Amino acid sequence: MSFEGAGNERFFDYYELMQISPNAELDTVQRVFRMLVARYHPDNPHTGDVNKFLLLKQAYETLSDPQKRAIYDTQYSLRNLEPLPIFELREFTVGLEGEPNRRMGVLCLLYHRRRTNPEVPGLSVLELEQLMGFPREHLMFTAWYLQEKQYVRTTGNSDFVISAEGIDYIEQHMTHNGVIQRLLNSAELGSANPVGEGQVGPQAERTQAVA
Repeated sequence: MSFEGAGNERFFDYYELMQISPNAELDTVQRVFRMLVARYHPDNPHTGDVNKFLLLKQAYETLSDPQKRAIYDTQYSLRNLEPLPIFELREFTVGLEGEPNRRMGVLCLLYHRRRTNPEVPGLSVLELEQLMGFPREHLMFTAWYLQEKQYVRTTGNSDFVISAEGIDYIEQHMTHNGVIQRLLNSAELGSANPVGEGQVGPQAERTQAVA
């Protein structure tokens, strides 16, 4: 939901916070805000969350103002071009273990895209290159495999989209597969800490790769 940039400033993904498309119209922004702000209002004894409530107000103030939203969207586009740090880990770049984890990475990025941007659910090869930091030559075998398994398909403009089979695979394995959990969290947060408890390891996750 947030990006760490230069100087450690934090950039919040308001679209992810509100679970709306970056192309959402103003009436959608208003409707979703009313629903969420009631859910997370501090006076709500069941789901109240003061931090999320304040962040939602901040998001609404930005996305409901055309000038503020235009400035925000420029920053949002630039941030989304940066590779996710999780893909710099050895588990995605080195050896035979890297390939199954890259498959999982593509699948999780497409899952996140389909869930958060249903109007434009696909990602191009170029966008996958930018998000993962791998040249397309390193992704073509990955994409071929996922298509053969019918976990992804291509659209008329050659974008990759996750299929129902791919969604089923992610949701059936997400609770016990550390790679999937970390990839989905990284896609939502826009950043990931490559060091620390729960780090993905080739020995721990090798048996849970996409198959």
